[in-house]
Amino acid sequence: MTVKQNNNSLKSSQSQVKTASAKLRNCPTSPRKMRLVVDQIRGVDVNRALILLKHSSKEASLRLEKLLLSAISNWQLKYADDSSEIMIKEIFVDSARMLKRMQPAPQGRAHRIRKRSNHVTLIVGLKQN
Repeated sequence: MTVKQNNNSLKSSQSQVKTASAKLRNCPTSPRKMRLVVDQIRGVDVNRALILLKHSSKEASLRLEKLLLSAISNWQLKYADDSSEIMIKEIFVDSARMLKRMQPAPQGRAHRIRKRSNHVTLIVGLKQN
């Protein structure tokens, strides 16, 4: 019985935290290149992050900009709140499927080419004062 009570108390404390998330799955960019852009916007205010992504020269920034706009839209639908106090609470990049291709090499050999892709998870929430 005490275990259920502990789980219920954890759920009630988690429900008070307002968050919204968006996921980008099987993005055909290597995780290493995506993490370079993700590290720039982690923990930043949403408006500032949009400006950083808009003016970045990296290709990954275009996909992250769409993902961030989706997370903001999810926030507005979920809470009916157009608050400008939201920030990127958590963002991380995971490795996804890898397409394996062969490239001809000298003397009848073949080299393996690994075309990597990634999953990005973005969670937005209110600023902690």
